[in-house]
Amino acid sequence: INSTIETQVQYNTTYTVSTEDYMTQEEDWDRDLLLDPAWEKQQRKTFTAWCNSHLRKAGTQIENIEEDFRNGLKLMLLLEVISGERLPKPDKGKMRFHKIANVNKALDFICSKGVKLVSIGAEEIVDGNVKMTLGMIWTIILRFAIQDISVEETSAKEGLLLWCQRKTAPYRNVNVQNFHISWKDGLALCALIHRHRPDLIDYSKLRKDDPIGNLNTAFEVAEKFLDIPRMLDAEDIVNTPKPDEKAIMTYVSCFYHAFAGAEQAETAANRICKVLAVNQENERLMEEYEKLASELLEWIRRTIPWLENRVAEQTMRAMQQKLEDFRDYRRVHKPPRVQEKCQLEINFNTLQTKLRLSNRPAFMPSEGKMVSDIANAWKGLEQVEKGYEEWLLTEIRRLERLDHLAEKFRQKCSLHEGWTAGKEELLSQKDYESASLMEIRALMRKHEAFESDLAAHQDRVEQIAAIAQELNELDYHDAATVNARCQGICDQWDNLGTLTQKRRDALERVEKLWETIDQLYLEFAKRAAPFNNWMDGAMEDLQDMFIVHSIEEIQSLITAHDQFKATLPEADKERVAIMGIINEIMKIAQTYGIKLSGVNPYTSLSSQDISNKWETVKQLVPLRDQMLQEEVARQQANERLRRQFAAQANIIGPWIQTKMEEIGHVSVDITGSLEEQMNNLKTYEQNIINYKSNIDKLEGDHQLIQEALIFDNKHTNYTMEHIRVGWEQLLTTIARTINEVENQILTRDAKGISQEQLNEFRASFNHFDRRNGMMDPDDFRACLISMGYDLGEVEFARIMTLVDPNNTGVVTFQAFIDFMTRETAETDTAEQVMASFKILASDKSYITVDELRRELPPEQAEYCITRMTKYVGPDSIPGALDYISFSSALYGESDL
Repeated sequence: INSTIETQVQYNTTYTVSTEDYMTQEEDWDRDLLLDPAWEKQQRKTFTAWCNSHLRKAGTQIENIEEDFRNGLKLMLLLEVISGERLPKPDKGKMRFHKIANVNKALDFICSKGVKLVSIGAEEIVDGNVKMTLGMIWTIILRFAIQDISVEETSAKEGLLLWCQRKTAPYRNVNVQNFHISWKDGLALCALIHRHRPDLIDYSKLRKDDPIGNLNTAFEVAEKFLDIPRMLDAEDIVNTPKPDEKAIMTYVSCFYHAFAGAEQAETAANRICKVLAVNQENERLMEEYEKLASELLEWIRRTIPWLENRVAEQTMRAMQQKLEDFRDYRRVHKPPRVQEKCQLEINFNTLQTKLRLSNRPAFMPSEGKMVSDIANAWKGLEQVEKGYEEWLLTEIRRLERLDHLAEKFRQKCSLHEGWTAGKEELLSQKDYESASLMEIRALMRKHEAFESDLAAHQDRVEQIAAIAQELNELDYHDAATVNARCQGICDQWDNLGTLTQKRRDALERVEKLWETIDQLYLEFAKRAAPFNNWMDGAMEDLQDMFIVHSIEEIQSLITAHDQFKATLPEADKERVAIMGIINEIMKIAQTYGIKLSGVNPYTSLSSQDISNKWETVKQLVPLRDQMLQEEVARQQANERLRRQFAAQANIIGPWIQTKMEEIGHVSVDITGSLEEQMNNLKTYEQNIINYKSNIDKLEGDHQLIQEALIFDNKHTNYTMEHIRVGWEQLLTTIARTINEVENQILTRDAKGISQEQLNEFRASFNHFDRRNGMMDPDDFRACLISMGYDLGEVEFARIMTLVDPNNTGVVTFQAFIDFMTRETAETDTAEQVMASFKILASDKSYITVDELRRELPPEQAEYCITRMTKYVGPDSIPGALDYISFSSALYGESDL
């Protein structure tokens, strides 16, 4: 950088300037035709000095720019010097038409270089038009001194401005944004000189408040040491609110050409910046992956204990709230996490592809944060989630059953307790001690009827005990109250049995003392008691609660009810017969003048009791009919919900499967370009997104089914869980397939693969692919042999370590593409980066902090300084940094 700078400026004469560019330049010039006097003065001096810097090579110069070019001779000479080409022989005459002819030859030569001259004619130049002459000279400067400047894909004015910004960036009080006021204080010019020749100017002694001193220093140093003539006056620049842009650009362009020899160092710095930028971007992607993975794993860790909680609630309402919370989780909380998981996989694949393309080692996430770790955690979450939903539905069924059994238990207990009320006191009476013979016989018969009634109620007691036992087995929350009531009934039942037996023994002892008994009362009691018990059972059955889940079950209940109604005529005959016994008693009493007490000594039942219960039974029958028909209507509504859900599920399920197959076909299609595949996949993705409304509608139908407590559907094999899983797989598959094609496009563009080569690779891969996107090692060997590879065992083993570094036993298409393009790829290497650093370090084995900050932008310079280790070689100096190990570390290599 500090070596002597060649002052001879060479111009590239093969560059072609577009007509549009020069039209824009001329339009700019036209707008500035009415020059500010200060600007005109600056342009005169600057353009005159610029022309003389080239004319002196031919041994001549100009004094007055508008006068000395009027005859066209020096103008033609100037063009020959700056272009290195010969122009047509000039006319030697001094007449006006000779001058116009010479000027036209010069203007024609300018036009031949692709420059369109607008509003500039030979007559104006010959006539000494200042504005036209200055405009012509500015056009020449643009074409031969500025247009060929190219910096980082920018050219001409923008390229020159970017070059100035790059070179002056490290300097304090310098901020180059334009070619006028940014140069007024002179510091920018001094910074340009100091950047390339620090031995010429002590920049630290310059002051921003001394612009004239700074400008004169730069002009004098440039003229004395850099062979750049003094083209400007410091006072003109400082005293002008806005210095002339063209004059400044002309003068600054001389510095660019003078320092062109330093371009090699700048190129090396750009290469390092590019490599460091790639490395910084990769580190950012790695940090983003770690952050996303940590958040997703933390969410899974917090969610699984909630789903593993199997503590059941005691009421149906509480359990239904749990079910609603679970639905919110499935609808609201989980979908964003599904998207995050998919995005995480896409980011990981994209990062690995970028690392491969830049020859960086593969990214290895922190322990426990691999894609496989996240997939395993997600799989565990879904397993727990499925078990949680099944448990919720089971618990709801259990609580429903418990509520039904508890109500049935209370009804039966109430009926039984109503029947047993006063029975113990009745059995404990000793009324037979003072009774007559007839009364004794009546008491005996009455007791026999009671025993018959007692035996008939044995089934109810057993049913109560069975229901209590089932409630305990189903873990009923109020089991203690149930057990206490059941135990009381059983204890009372045992006591009734004991008291019954004792009373029978007492009656039998006195039975032999008495002879007369009224047979008709006895017959009534015997027939009335079973009939009364039958009516009690009928009323109990007619009021019995029921729970069904299908039309078949309710039809079964209706059939049983119809069978019961068919027995009513026979029961009515029995009632008529029993009532006939009472009528016969009344007839006998009337016939023989027997005075009846009005009470049957053998039973507490009366004809009125039988009639009342019979009327109750007849009233309950139509009520039972109504309940059954209402249940039929409910089951029919449930059946409609089942059919409605099945109709949609049977369409959506096959649609999802079809889309999965179509996506698979698109991903292996080689008839079109990767962009066409990408467009097709994007179309599929949009169609899938548009189809989401059908999934939402099916979710609504599924919610109606669950709210109706429908637990089965014989009309379809698809459950909502099947549809959800299929939908999530479809979204994941389309996203993953699009990512694979994007990576193939990235690989193609980075590696320089043509579409035909890519299609050939895909055709070869598809021919040997028997595992839907993956090849076994044997198939891979066969594929390579078919493509002309001569493989030995050692060579094939080496290739397998490249395409299958994790020993998975399969070769993916992406790995296949990477292998096929690896040998011919042109990427930056560690050796190239070392060579670039060596240029910046002036061939030393180390580099200093000052050199890094001078040659690199501030951000990249600080990045290197913080990561480079101290150089420990024999030629080390204080502050020396080891750029060799740093370059190797960028590519994951050991020190070379």
